Amino acid sequence: MATDTSTASTGHMTLWEHIAELRTRLFRVALAVGIGAVLGWFLYPHVLEILKHPFNEVQPGQPFIATEPLQAFGLRLKMSAYIGVAIAMPIIVWQVWRFVTPGLYPHEKRYAIPFTVSALVLFLGGATVAFFVLNPTLEFLTTIGGSQIEPFYTADSYVTLIVWMMLGFGVGFEFPVLLVALQMIGVLTPKKLIQWWRQAIVVIAVIAAVITPSGDPISLIALAVPMLVLYILSIAIGATILAIRRRSKKKAESKEAPSNDDDTVIAE
Repeated sequence: MATDTSTASTGHMTLWEHIAELRTRLFRVALAVGIGAVLGWFLYPHVLEILKHPFNEVQPGQPFIATEPLQAFGLRLKMSAYIGVAIAMPIIVWQVWRFVTPGLYPHEKRYAIPFTVSALVLFLGGATVAFFVLNPTLEFLTTIGGSQIEPFYTADSYVTLIVWMMLGFGVGFEFPVLLVALQMIGVLTPKKLIQWWRQAIVVIAVIAAVITPSGDPISLIALAVPMLVLYILSIAIGATILAIRRRSKKKAESKEAPSNDDDTVIAE
C-alpha cells in the first residue's frame, strides 16, 4: 500500500501502468470520435453546405458531380468521420494531456488548462483562416490552367482539399505552443529564437509549403505570415513566463534568507 501511495503522490508509473493508461485514453478518444461521427452523419448536409460556400462564390450555380456510384456514400462516411474528430477534438487534446501529466512535476501540471485551451484556440484559428483563404485559392487554381479548361469538381475532391487545408493550417498555428513549451523546459531560450529569426523565416516558409495541400502561393503566404507573427508572439510569451519564474525564485530565496541569518545568530 505504501508503494501505491508513493506512486500516486510522485506521479511515477511502471511500464504496464503506462500501457494500461494509454489503453484507457485511446478507448475514451475512440468513443468520443465514434459518438461525434454518429452526430456527423446527421450534420453532414449542413456542414457540406457551409464548406461549399467558397466554391459557390467561385463557381456560382455549378453543382458537384459524382463519377462513381458509391462516391456519394463514401463521401458521407468520410465527412462523418471528419466531423466526429472535430467534435471530439477537445476530448482528444485533454486525454493526450492527461496521459502526459503523470510524467510532469507538480509545478508543470498547472499549465494544463492554458496549454489545452491555447492549443484548441490556435487550431480553430488556423482552420478558420484556411476556410476564408479557400476562395482566392480556388480562383487561382481554376484560372491558372487557362480558359480552355472548364472545371467540374467532385464533392470528394473538394472536401478532401478543404479538410486538408484546414488541418494543415490548424497544425501550423500550433507552432507557438511547441516553442513556448521548449522554452519552458530549457531546450530553447528567447534570446536564441531572436538570433535565429532569419533561419526561422526560411523554416516557416518550408513548413508552410509542405503542409499546404494546394501548393499555391496564396495559401503559402496566408499560412507563413501568421506563423511568423506567432513565432514573435511565442518569444514574448516565453520571455514573460521565464521572467515571472525568475522573479518568483528570487522572492522565495529572499524569504528563506532571514531564517538562515536567525539560525546563525542563535548558533553564535
